[in-house]
Amino acid sequence: MFQNKPLGPGGRGILNVYCTAGYPQLNSTLEVLKALEDNGADIIELGMPYSDPLADGPVIQESSTIALANGMTIKKLFEQLKNFRKEISVPVLLMGYMNPILQYGFEKFCADAAAVGIDGLILPDLPEYEFETEYGAIIKKHGLDFIFLVTPETSEARIRKLDELSTGFLYAVSSSSTTGSNKNMTDVKAYLQKLKAMGLKNPVLVGFGIKDKASFETACENASGAIIGTAYIKALAQAGNVPDITHKFLETIKG
Repeated sequence: MFQNKPLGPGGRGILNVYCTAGYPQLNSTLEVLKALEDNGADIIELGMPYSDPLADGPVIQESSTIALANGMTIKKLFEQLKNFRKEISVPVLLMGYMNPILQYGFEKFCADAAAVGIDGLILPDLPEYEFETEYGAIIKKHGLDFIFLVTPETSEARIRKLDELSTGFLYAVSSSSTTGSNKNMTDVKAYLQKLKAMGLKNPVLVGFGIKDKASFETACENASGAIIGTAYIKALAQAGNVPDITHKFLETIKG
């Protein structure tokens, strides 16, 4: 995923921005992706709305509720993404949950994701055992990266195992709460330093609680980059057009 990809001006950390497919309007998806790439996002994490998300905080849950009410489905999303690689060159990941994917058909989902140009998947409720015994081979068959999540409570042995299974990067959750929580980034410094000292195979990107320039830079002191979600969704909820909102928001992060 990061092959031949510079980390950004001055070696700044990798900026991964989360958005919800079909939000704020059903047909906003491509406009949001384009605005994020145009304004400096290095990776885009595209959330597939689901009615019962495990790890999402209230802001992202609300964006999913609105997207579902707008009519967003996995089928509709793939229709929207059919030619998106004509305009978008940065890595794009699909983040979601197993239930709707299984209803769609897991192999069909992976095949369709690969066909439109998706780079990888983040599925927080796909257990390690099922990944190893069933689903991982399908994901690999279709050339998709898969990113596991680790938390401050994850044992060192399990961190190493999930790092070995992951491709692309390892998603370091800054706390065991939901997205958007007001986590003091200085509290997770020791955790990130521990991950850094482990010499893991994958780059580590930090998520949950990254909301501004200060928290982004703090995260990047001991990680390859960070993931911003709730703060961007909040920005999109404000009145205005997507390109302008995105430009103003990412300017505050990159400074």
